[in-house]
Amino acid sequence: MPTPDQIAEPACSWLDRYNAPGLDEEMRHALLVERFAAVGDGAVIRPPFHCDYGHNIEIGDRAFLNFNCVILDVELVRIGELTAIGPGVQILASDHPRDPELRRQGLRFGRPVTIGANVWIGGGAIILPGITIGDDAIIGAGSVVTRDVPAGATMVGNPARLR
Repeated sequence: MPTPDQIAEPACSWLDRYNAPGLDEEMRHALLVERFAAVGDGAVIRPPFHCDYGHNIEIGDRAFLNFNCVILDVELVRIGELTAIGPGVQILASDHPRDPELRRQGLRFGRPVTIGANVWIGGGAIILPGITIGDDAIIGAGSVVTRDVPAGATMVGNPARLR
């Protein structure tokens, strides 16, 4: 059975290509199509970008991720159309057991993350495993999202709360 590092290895070489200097938006978009589960027209991810696998990511039309975003995609991560994600945002679908004995055994799992359409996520925000963010929501910069966000809501802080 392959180790998690062996499974992620193809993503490592893909990330080297994606993050290479000198590529234009069209070439980067083609690389997204090559690796991701689904890529909408006009979707942009500015490098550097980091992910576990890539094949568990869906990104909608004209969605935008700014510099230095991280997606841990051990489970499906969906990003809706027209969603704008600031620099340094982390979307974490990877999780670990709360029981220390299970952690000692190396057990890992994930919970999917769904981000709706026309969402705005400020720089440095962290989206935890299993979170759903509704359409038209706003997540303030630096917020840590620990629970689902209703459509149209604004959440700020650590932990993020309705504003």
